[in-house]
Amino acid sequence: MSHTVADDLLEVLVQSGVRRIYGLVGDSLNAFSDSVRRSGGSANGGIDWIHVHNEEAAAFAASAEAQLTGRLAVCAGSCGPGNTHLIQGVMDAHRSGAPVLALASHIPSRQIGTGYFQETKPEALFAQASHFCETVAHPDQVVRLARGAIQAATGRGGASVLVLPGDILADDSSGAVPHSVTLTARPLPAPSAAAVAELAQRIAAAEKITVFAGIGCTDAREQVLELAGRLHAPIGHTLRGKDVMQYENPYDVGMTGLLGYGACYDALHEADLVLLLGTDFPYDDFLPTKNVIQVDVDPARLGRRAPLAQGIAADVGQTLTALLEQLDQRTDRRFLDKMLHTHAKAVQHSVDTYNTHVAKHRPIHPEHLAAVIDELAAEDAVFTADTGMCCTWSARYLTPNGRRRLLGSFVHGSMANALPMAVGAQIAFPGRQVVSLSGDGGLAMLMGELLTVKTHRLPVKVVVFNNSSLGMVRLEMLVAGDPPFETDHDSVDYAAIAAGAGFFTRRVVDPGDLRDAAAEFLAHDGPALLDVVTTPDALEVPSHLTLEQARGFALGLGKVVLGGGVGEIARMARLNVRNIPRP
Repeated sequence: MSHTVADDLLEVLVQSGVRRIYGLVGDSLNAFSDSVRRSGGSANGGIDWIHVHNEEAAAFAASAEAQLTGRLAVCAGSCGPGNTHLIQGVMDAHRSGAPVLALASHIPSRQIGTGYFQETKPEALFAQASHFCETVAHPDQVVRLARGAIQAATGRGGASVLVLPGDILADDSSGAVPHSVTLTARPLPAPSAAAVAELAQRIAAAEKITVFAGIGCTDAREQVLELAGRLHAPIGHTLRGKDVMQYENPYDVGMTGLLGYGACYDALHEADLVLLLGTDFPYDDFLPTKNVIQVDVDPARLGRRAPLAQGIAADVGQTLTALLEQLDQRTDRRFLDKMLHTHAKAVQHSVDTYNTHVAKHRPIHPEHLAAVIDELAAEDAVFTADTGMCCTWSARYLTPNGRRRLLGSFVHGSMANALPMAVGAQIAFPGRQVVSLSGDGGLAMLMGELLTVKTHRLPVKVVVFNNSSLGMVRLEMLVAGDPPFETDHDSVDYAAIAAGAGFFTRRVVDPGDLRDAAAEFLAHDGPALLDVVTTPDALEVPSHLTLEQARGFALGLGKVVLGGGVGEIARMARLNVRNIPRP
C-alpha cells in the first residue's frame, strides 16, 4: 500500500510525543483512522485510538490529559456535525489554556464552497476556539501546518485546529517526513529589572498587603509562600489555584467570588496593596479597584479585571525570585493575624453548622456527600467536577494536599464536562483513582460516555449528585428575583441505568447508608457509579453577598410563596447556611 498524507500526519504526531487520539471515526476521517490502525498502537510505536460516544467528550478528555500532563493531547472529529460537536470541548480546552490539537476533517476539497452534504466552514467555526486554525489545501502542506499547529498549542497554551479535507488525507505522500524537534513547554518571559525594582518600591510603601494567587502560580508555590512569610501577607486563591495554594499554607484565607468562603474578600478589600499573581479571575465585582498589581505571563490579561497600579507581563516564579532579593523581613503581622482570625471563625462556624444541620439531614445534603467523598478518596485522587453546584461543593469540601488534582470547566463553564474529563484523566494515569463529581443534569447530557468508560474498562468512579434539578440555575433564578422555572425534572435512577451498562452501582437515599456505600464504591476494581439522592434546596451562599442579590433572592422567594410554594420556602430556610470547608 502507498504511503499517504494521513501517514505523514501520523508521523508528525508520533515525533511530537502523541500516543493517543480521542474521537469518533467517520467517512471524512477514513484515511487517517486507517493510518492509526496500521500504526499498531502506542505499544508498537504508533498511536492508539480512544473511541468516545460524542466528539465533545473527545475534546474534554484531551483537555483533561493535557492539563494533568502539561503535554499536547489530540482529539478528532469528522466533517460537519462531527466538527460542531467537537467545538464545545475544544473551546473549553482553549479557554483553560490546555495544549490540545483538534483534527477537524472536512468535505472533499473540490466540493468546498458548493453547499455540499455536511459542509461547514471550519476555519470560521473554530476561530474563536483556537490560537491556530488552518486548512490543509495541498498534500505538501500537512507536515508544515501540523507542526505549526502543535507549536501554537504548546507554546501559547490553548487549542489549535487542523482542518483536513478527507480526499487530501487519502492522497499519496510526496516523500518521507524529516525528523524535527517540537516545542514541549510554554516559554516563560522574565521580568525587567526596572519592573521588579518598581514592584519592590510599591511593596515597601504599603503597610497591609494581600496576595491573590491563581493557577499561574503552579510552578511558583514556594516563592509565593516565601513572599507571604516575608511580608506577613494573607493569601487568597482562586478555584483553579486551590490545588496549588491551599494545602500546608499558614497564610491561607480562602477564596472570593461566587464560590468564595472565609476571609479572602475581607483581606482583598482591607489591604493597602493587592498582588494578583497568575490569575485572570473573572468576577471583577469581588476585586478591589485601587492599589492592585498584577503579574501574568499573558500581557492581554493585565488590567482587564481591575485597574492596575502596575502590571508585569512575566512568569510569576521568575518575578518573585527576583523580587525576594530586594525585600526585607517584616515584623508587623497584625493584618495577617486579623485575617487569619476572621478566616478561622468562618471555618469554625461552618464546622458547627455541618455537624448540627448537615451531616444527618434527609434528603441527604450535597455538602455531606462531598465531605464523605473527600474523606474516603485516595490521597492522590484526580477529581473532575461538573459545572454548577458540583463546583461549589468541590471548592469547599475537597482537601488538596499537593498530590490530588481538581479539574473542571472553570473558565468556559460548560455542563457535562466531568465524566469525559475523567475518561482522559484515567487513560493518562491508569494507576490513580479518578472520581467524577457529576450533577444529574450534567450526567444526563453526555450519559453515553458511561459506555466509553465501560468499553475501555476504565476504573472511573462516578458520583452522581442526584437532586432532580439544575441546582445552580435554580438558585440564579431566585437571585434574579424569579421563581424557578423548568429547572426541576423527573427523578431518575442513574444506578439502574449504569448497572445496565455494566457498572458496579450503589444507590443511597438514607444518610446513614452513605459512608459504607461510598467506601464500597471507591474500593471497587472497575467502573463504578454512586447514585446519591440529594436535596435540591441546598443554597450556595458567597462569602460576600451584595444588596442587589439579597433583594433579588427575597423577591424570588416572595413569588414562590404567592405561587403556593410555602413548603419549599420552609425547606430552603432550614438549609440556608454558609457553606465553608472544614479545616
